[in-house]
Amino acid sequence: MRARKIDEQNEYMLWRQRNFRIAVEYVARELGQIPAVQKVALFGSVIKELREEVPRFREFRKAGIAVLHECKDVDLAVWVSDLTCLRALQRANAHGLNLLLAERNIGVAHHQVDIFLMAPGTDRYLGRLCKFGACPRERKIECRVPGCGATAFLQQHVDFAFDSNGVKAPDAVVLWERK
Repeated sequence: MRARKIDEQNEYMLWRQRNFRIAVEYVARELGQIPAVQKVALFGSVIKELREEVPRFREFRKAGIAVLHECKDVDLAVWVSDLTCLRALQRANAHGLNLLLAERNIGVAHHQVDIFLMAPGTDRYLGRLCKFGACPRERKIECRVPGCGATAFLQQHVDFAFDSNGVKAPDAVVLWERK
């Protein structure tokens, strides 16, 4: 495989990571306008230095060629004092991403921002902000998980255990905090 193709792939991965980093600023600012939001923190691959790995893409995987890690989405931890604000959180996320597109011509889809909801004053995981417009969403297998939708728009996942070490890691960044 030509070195140029590998370089192009690596540049694309860095470009995507930069766009996600810009997106979190917009989303965090919008989330911070909701009174129940106490803190917003970024963690995961978007803030880490990208390392080379053999990716899932067939072209590089088949040849055993390592390229920079693919940032597929943004991981935000959001501490909320009231779970009745979840629909407002969805709207704030969408509004921030729409502003990003309008102001910077950077497109990030709402489903590329994973919002992990946390209890204030602790790092106790409550669930993930649902990406669907209705709760529960008919015919969606994700909505059939036990406990999913018991609180509207609070998504649960089968066999998922949130690792709070990610939000405590030295490279985690607090983007917004209520004073």
